[in-house]
Amino acid sequence: MHSKKLIVGNLKMHGRLKWNEDMLTALLTKIGKINNLDIALCLPFPYLWRAQSILSGTNIAWGSQNVSQYEDGAFTGSISSYMVAEFGCRYATIGHSKRRALTSENFQSAANRFTQALKANLTPIFCVGEKEGEREKGNAKAVVESQVRALLGSLDPQMLELMFKNKAVFAYEPAWAIGTENFAKPKAANEMHEMIRKIIAEKNSEYAKQVKIIYGGSMTPDNAEALLTMDNIDGGLVGRCSIDPSAFSQICETANQLKCGETS
Repeated sequence: MHSKKLIVGNLKMHGRLKWNEDMLTALLTKIGKINNLDIALCLPFPYLWRAQSILSGTNIAWGSQNVSQYEDGAFTGSISSYMVAEFGCRYATIGHSKRRALTSENFQSAANRFTQALKANLTPIFCVGEKEGEREKGNAKAVVESQVRALLGSLDPQMLELMFKNKAVFAYEPAWAIGTENFAKPKAANEMHEMIRKIIAEKNSEYAKQVKIIYGGSMTPDNAEALLTMDNIDGGLVGRCSIDPSAFSQICETANQLKCGETS
């Protein structure tokens, strides 16, 4: 069973060269010596090289916010998993709710992106979660269950093994909480994480004990402790607070004091 939690900052479409340098330098000053926590930042594609030059050899990993569902080809404007891997990326977020909503990414393309990330030896962070209307109808768990089962069912044995090897991460991010002041109640979020873990256990029980399932949806310094003390919440995918060095550092410091809960 892993003991470290994982905090991932999703910087979305923020940053300029000087801003990035100041931001990353500030984070290294604040949390550069934390050793009981896995930390990563997912930056816009043009700035991955900057992350590589500043963060190499530190305790902060970096990743991309997406990858193409294709390896190569005539796909103007797309970025492949192999390309971002050349800039030292460890992680790639896949299927984020904003990508699904704003660019009409569907399940199949998300599953393909997940596979491409695995092939490039990245650790994909696969996002699942319900919309507000689905939640209001009482269908939240059914929606998330179908998303997780659909992904796992789409993977052949070779890809499943690669998923285990690359320690793929799952992120529960209720779409209704993204970019708002709302967040899932800790107990409800924990139950969702527990369900995801049980579904994964059907494929590999040992992996299910170790897989990191993190919460994304308006995590802040004020609610981080309540969420992160839940047994099945192994970290956070932090959006708005990731562009504030003080707020992100506070979340990391809170997580650093905690260990991932034991699972049955």
